[in-house]
Amino acid sequence: MGFKTRLSKKGPELSKVIAGVMNWGQWGAKLDQPAMTSLIESCVDHEITSFDHADIYGGYTTEAEFGVALTASSVKRDQVQLITKCGICYPCEARPAFAIKSYNTTKRYIMDCVDRSLENLQTKYIDVLLIHRPSPLMDLHEIAEAFSALKAAGKVSYFGVSNFSTTQLQMLQSHFPLVTNQIEASLVHLDPFLDGTFDQCQKNHFRPMIWSPLGGGKLFGESTDFEFVNRRARLMEVAEKYGWTLDEMAYLFLLHHPARLFPVTGTSKIERILIAKQAYEKEITNEQWFEIWTASTDKKVP
Repeated sequence: MGFKTRLSKKGPELSKVIAGVMNWGQWGAKLDQPAMTSLIESCVDHEITSFDHADIYGGYTTEAEFGVALTASSVKRDQVQLITKCGICYPCEARPAFAIKSYNTTKRYIMDCVDRSLENLQTKYIDVLLIHRPSPLMDLHEIAEAFSALKAAGKVSYFGVSNFSTTQLQMLQSHFPLVTNQIEASLVHLDPFLDGTFDQCQKNHFRPMIWSPLGGGKLFGESTDFEFVNRRARLMEVAEKYGWTLDEMAYLFLLHHPARLFPVTGTSKIERILIAKQAYEKEITNEQWFEIWTASTDKKVP
């Protein structure tokens, strides 16, 4: 199995670190094809074989750029796992018909999105499809029908959600089996630890994917927020005490949780992606975890 593990009891095997591609294209590093191909190959060489997409990334351009780069690489399709998301209607040059940002989770829209993603990624199937964000207008029966049709057609192997509340996930799970919830969590976003999200993941025997595991870079950038500056200083003090870097500590904190989280990296630099992998080589104690928690919240636990 190497650096892979199952996303859920009956789910796919994914690499324990997922390479998020949101910032590889027009929304970030603007990697050209040779650079993106090289990065894909470097990830796979280091056992990072799972890649997280969404149709909207790069204003609906990054999936296609990745597809070209993957096809040009030495990597075979069965060596990688492709995750993508749909459901957000993002107004941009590529989608002039969208007047405002909105959500669409109708059966027809989901199926059309998947067909476009298959074409863009130059693949016959998607390993995991996620509904990108919950819509107030979700028809759970219709989403389940779309998932069933895509599964039957062999276009998608597994299904999940992203940014869903516990009740929203529970309701959709009652209509169709899901394998994950991709959510935000980090040293500066602790809500899932307390709002039942991680508890639900354990109950359902699946592992959550974690986007923005380093707080979207907030831990490292300049800030004029006095409270946040103090928070970062407290976290740095703990990291320095144990000889950790701040990003290493951020991953150790997440990986210690019994829900067995999958971090989705947000970088286009292989050396920074590998920091997440290297965190699996270390362990922290429960007491150290609570020391980090206390530094982040500036409150002792009750």
